[in-house]
Amino acid sequence: MDKNETKKLLDEYVRFLMTNSDAEHPYWNVEKIRSGRPNKWNYIDGCMITAILRLYKITGDENYLRFADDFVSYYINEDGSVNTYSIEEYNLDNIRPACNLFALYDITGKKKYRRSMDTFRSQLETHPRTREGNFWHKQIYPDQVWLDGLYMAQPFYMEYERRYNGMSGCTDSLKQFGNVYRLMRDEKSGLYYHGYDESRKMYWADPETGCSPNFWLRATGWYMAALVDTAEAMGEELGSERRTLTDTFMELADSVLKYMEHGAHMFYQVIDRQDAPGNYLETSGSSLIAYTILKAVRLGYIPGRYAAVGEEIFYGITGKYLSRNEDGTPRLGGICLVAGLGGRQHRDGSLEYYFSEPVVENDAKGTAPLLLAYSEILA
Repeated sequence: MDKNETKKLLDEYVRFLMTNSDAEHPYWNVEKIRSGRPNKWNYIDGCMITAILRLYKITGDENYLRFADDFVSYYINEDGSVNTYSIEEYNLDNIRPACNLFALYDITGKKKYRRSMDTFRSQLETHPRTREGNFWHKQIYPDQVWLDGLYMAQPFYMEYERRYNGMSGCTDSLKQFGNVYRLMRDEKSGLYYHGYDESRKMYWADPETGCSPNFWLRATGWYMAALVDTAEAMGEELGSERRTLTDTFMELADSVLKYMEHGAHMFYQVIDRQDAPGNYLETSGSSLIAYTILKAVRLGYIPGRYAAVGEEIFYGITGKYLSRNEDGTPRLGGICLVAGLGGRQHRDGSLEYYFSEPVVENDAKGTAPLLLAYSEILA
């Protein structure tokens, strides 16, 4: 497909996803569909709504706004409480969808959106932390920091503090990024390990560093998105502090780009092990890298020369994995369904583990980042 055909198919694709989804039945949430359980407040849907709201901002198409408003409003009550959400779960994933409340409140003026921001902020007030000060990824994963969690919590935390709390938590947010840099970054490659266990008790944790053994692509993409989105949330008031995050982003982008597969312009599920049997070019993490590079260029965080690389990655993904089914409906493939550390399964962070998780189509962990990258192409 040429670029115009790609854009036409993506426009059709997002309409297809919206037509076949609502708050109770999100077509893009493959995990929820496979579980057979009722839908609830979750980060997968939240990421998709973020992409739809961004497309609304770029295009002005009211259909995007109506869909996002209806979807989120289904969960938010007038008093600011949130259906199916529990603070006591202490799960950073549940903070991610709250980022959409800022835009929806700004656009619609609905006071329930403003009230619900306080609900989510209250979780962070009592959320358990490591001794270094980082939020645990989830209460069920004590003492653990995952790269994913920075994206799930920090952009909301930073924007809330800047808008409504006199910036009192901004230094705390920056410190959590600093801890990740110090504890989870591999100096030789410049890449970041997926997880860190302060206690060193988990079977996947290195007894000396506490880190998991490999560099998972999507976790790296989430972290890059955390850096760029949190930097954006800081606003002009924290310009000098923002440079810490943008410098970290550029350093990581340079490290990651060394591992790009230049024929496909994509990245492998485990970034630095391209030749390992079972490794594959993965959509969600590659899309996150494209999105963050393009956004960082637009916001002036990194030099303009990176834009061409971001576009190469975007069109590499769409060229390989965006297509049509036999019935003509659009689809996006090459998406790792889920990957984690510990838990009920023996998720040990090994190559074999990362290669064993299902690869699916149309899941929002891949579609949302690709549409965010698309919004940057359109911007």
